[in-house]
Amino acid sequence: MGWYPLGILEVAKSFLLTALLFTGPLFESTAIHGRWKDWTRGQPIRESLASWIGWRNYVVGPVTEEILFRSLLVPLHLLTPLSSIRVVFFTPLYFGIAHVHHFYEFVLTHPHTPIAPSIIRSLIQFSYTTLFGWYATFVFIRTGNVAAVTLAHTFCNWAGLPRVWGRVEPRIAVGGPTIRGKEDSGIKLNREAKGSWAWSAAYYVLLVAGAVGFQQSLWILTESPRALAKVG
Repeated sequence: MGWYPLGILEVAKSFLLTALLFTGPLFESTAIHGRWKDWTRGQPIRESLASWIGWRNYVVGPVTEEILFRSLLVPLHLLTPLSSIRVVFFTPLYFGIAHVHHFYEFVLTHPHTPIAPSIIRSLIQFSYTTLFGWYATFVFIRTGNVAAVTLAHTFCNWAGLPRVWGRVEPRIAVGGPTIRGKEDSGIKLNREAKGSWAWSAAYYVLLVAGAVGFQQSLWILTESPRALAKVG
């Protein structure tokens, strides 16, 4: 359910809503690190899909998981006496539990890591996958469009968790040594430090602004005549 009609408008609005949460990271990638030219050439997409891991993370994984956890499970739960709000918060638990196997995988690949940090890592992963599940289920019920949540899933896998602390600095290209005097070096370092603080301030302002925009646009950008149920 949710595959036809495709609903290009719902897909576009849901993608815009998701991207609002990543306003800061998108600014960091395009402006601070100067990758906007790469984006115009589609280079990040080619890089992401250059290996089977990329296809698993950005194509196969999102498609299969959204078919199972949204397209199949959510409509079944909407047929039960559960309210739509409870469906939004209950069904993503399946999604979160389905990722607990990464704990076993991590223990196998990191045999010398103590068990406590491994458990904490898995709990954190369970938490953010469940949070995304809440969001994806809400969007799916509101739009009735599984393609919209699949694209959001792919985007979130690609973007990862946004940076919420630390200084934001441009990536410096590796080059040959340059001979400078002491005064010249001091001036350059001072300018770099000031530039770094400016980039950091811009990043965090945009991160907060994006979160506020997301909150204010949540209901507007998910409104659709194809909604599966009324939420709230």
